[in-house]
Amino acid sequence: MRKILILVAASFLFFNCIAAPMSALSKPPKLNAKEVFLPVGKTGETISLMELSTVKMDQLEKLTGKKLNFFERIAFKKAQKKLRQSIADDGTIYNRKLEKIFSNSGDDLTSGFHLGGFALGLFLFLIGVLIAYLINDANHSVRVKWAWIGAAIAAVLWIIISIL
Repeated sequence: MRKILILVAASFLFFNCIAAPMSALSKPPKLNAKEVFLPVGKTGETISLMELSTVKMDQLEKLTGKKLNFFERIAFKKAQKKLRQSIADDGTIYNRKLEKIFSNSGDDLTSGFHLGGFALGLFLFLIGVLIAYLINDANHSVRVKWAWIGAAIAAVLWIIISIL
């Protein structure tokens, strides 16, 4: 039991030491709110996120060509405030959800196979799933998914082995 505990602790340290520098190097460049444009209205005009966060209600109605009712005005003001809070003073977007929506990759990170996540779950079981949660990079969600799948397969294998 002691050897297994030492092996798990050593594996955790090994994966943590390797994954931390790699995740720091693979950070994508920050998006600038002045460079992200959204289509507005039926005319096909576009507006940047920075302009959208500061636009007045009457200017928005003129752009869209639609009169907003009371509840739509309240919802827009609330969303506009949340958007302003997600944009830094220099114009970079630091809200993860907005970054994911407007990133140029367009890849669905929740699909596909991730060998590292699968191996973490299969060989280290729940500790591997925890490690997958701690590694934070562009493949975080797919790694966590495959770590859970690997852990489930490991659990099934342990149950089968214990029955035999």
